[in-house]
Amino acid sequence: MAVVQNRLTDIDPQPPLLEPGHDYGTLTDKVGDIVDRKPHPRAWIVTMAVASLLLLLFLNAVGYLFVKGTGIWGINVPVAWGWAIINFVWWIGIGHAGTLISAILLLLMQDWRTSINRFAEAMTLFAVACAGMFPLLHMGRPWLFYFILPYPNTMALWPQFRSPLVWDVFAISTYATVSALFWYTGLVPDLATMRDRAKNKLAKIAFGMASLGWRGSARHWSRYEMAYLLLAGISTPLVVSVHSVVSFDFAVGIIPGWHTTIFPPYFVAGAVYAGFAMVLTLAIPIRKLYHIEDIITMKHIDNMAKVMLVTGLVVSYGYFTEAFFAWYSGNIYEKYMMFSNRMSGYYAWSYWALIFCNGFVPQFLWFKRIRSNVYALFAISIVVSIGMWLERYVIVVTSLARDFLPSSWGNYHGTIWDWATYLGTIGLFLFLFMLFIRFVPMVAIFELKALLYSQKHNGKAH
Repeated sequence: MAVVQNRLTDIDPQPPLLEPGHDYGTLTDKVGDIVDRKPHPRAWIVTMAVASLLLLLFLNAVGYLFVKGTGIWGINVPVAWGWAIINFVWWIGIGHAGTLISAILLLLMQDWRTSINRFAEAMTLFAVACAGMFPLLHMGRPWLFYFILPYPNTMALWPQFRSPLVWDVFAISTYATVSALFWYTGLVPDLATMRDRAKNKLAKIAFGMASLGWRGSARHWSRYEMAYLLLAGISTPLVVSVHSVVSFDFAVGIIPGWHTTIFPPYFVAGAVYAGFAMVLTLAIPIRKLYHIEDIITMKHIDNMAKVMLVTGLVVSYGYFTEAFFAWYSGNIYEKYMMFSNRMSGYYAWSYWALIFCNGFVPQFLWFKRIRSNVYALFAISIVVSIGMWLERYVIVVTSLARDFLPSSWGNYHGTIWDWATYLGTIGLFLFLFMLFIRFVPMVAIFELKALLYSQKHNGKAH
């Protein structure tokens, strides 16, 4: 039996999760030196400068929005939901990969999550921060946002719980809170490591306060593992529930193209799909820039590409199902929406572009040669991110622009302020992510050490 196993290994060798040559000290130094490095790499400085410019653009766009109102956007009477809701759904979807990698793969004991979970969790928090602003900005009077919160008040004013806006508030706030707790809990042992190796007094104080007195005792580890596992169990349903709630924003409406039961699983699969595309977009240049190809190995890249392929197939099945529902239902409004409007109408360009980006391009991931080529994977992940944005554009705009009454039809186009707000949130995301890389260990050091121990004593990890 052992001979057969060795022969199979020779035929299809599996790359290790950690390249050989590491010990516990070198792992600590390799990850910790990224934070301690001075000056930081030039690519980091350039990216931070671009992100800062885009963030200034966002602040300018939001300031002008507060002065002039939502009329500066392209929204009109039939298309009352424009880029703001499109961007909201796109950003909240990107955050799902972090929760999936951190919580679900932890519960399933998948060791390949170890090298990518930390920055995927950070990506989740920053994406949720970008997403949460759009419903508030779309309100028209964002300074009155507290009206949608169930807070005690003398006027006995309570939110309208049948409003999708209220559902989004509860979904996003819950998701952000649990994700932040999960992320910070996982950081505590590594913050203590950075405290112990810090040479700057200010850094030692900052890391010491953030590590909450962690000393690595058996009691600390016992309580940590219990808390981490409980948070993982709480976080797991969020992957399904949060984007299902977001899909209800559309599915509860009677507008053709929205009123369908496929939306919750379809949105969840699309969110994981977009999230893993963003993780690949970030992981591929980061591993090259900081020379951590031996930590984020091709095994991690290959597994993420496989998850993208699976979720891409589910999303493609959702596109097929939408078309089948429209045809089989016999509903003239649904048939018009799908075949005469989306496939061949004014917005046909966006529909076929999303089919190309989300349905055709990911099929290259069937080939191992593509999955092992980081340049091809980076290009595919960018295309998928564009396709997932186009998917939300098609869902929102085409359904509203052509509803039941031809007398109320109208076309929609985003304005320069729509572009400024959207690009500005990309700047905010990159700004926060660059700060995270600069001041926090972006790979879980203690989990890498546990994986190294597992590889040395228990054979190759999963």
